[in-house]
Amino acid sequence: QVQLVESGGGLVQAGGFLRLSCAASGSTSRIDINGWYRQAPGKQRELVAEIIRGGTTNYIDSVKGRFTISRDNAKNTVYLQMNSLKPEDTAVYYCNAKSYWGGVRYDYWGQGTQVTVSS
Repeated sequence: QVQLVESGGGLVQAGGFLRLSCAASGSTSRIDINGWYRQAPGKQRELVAEIIRGGTTNYIDSVKGRFTISRDNAKNTVYLQMNSLKPEDTAVYYCNAKSYWGGVRYDYWGQGTQVTVSS
């Protein structure tokens, strides 16, 4: 089992920045992929960024060049640095961890943190 706790959301003006943190506990050595998802009102949850065990990162097009995902293995914490925020970035952001074990994928989720960008 893996437990995830997010922090760092809030209200910011367009053009501003925020850094989200996701602290993991439990069987963290089994985590293969860490990711950040977001869900805006009336929309489906979407993957924003992910970092794979070896360090490879992936981003959706709308955040490339503005968001950076990183991981501090010593602290078991994943970060999402969000710069040049836009009103369309407003959403609840969820931390996710995936573990592949015995041919089965396990998904773990944080409770979510609200990010609101005002115009």
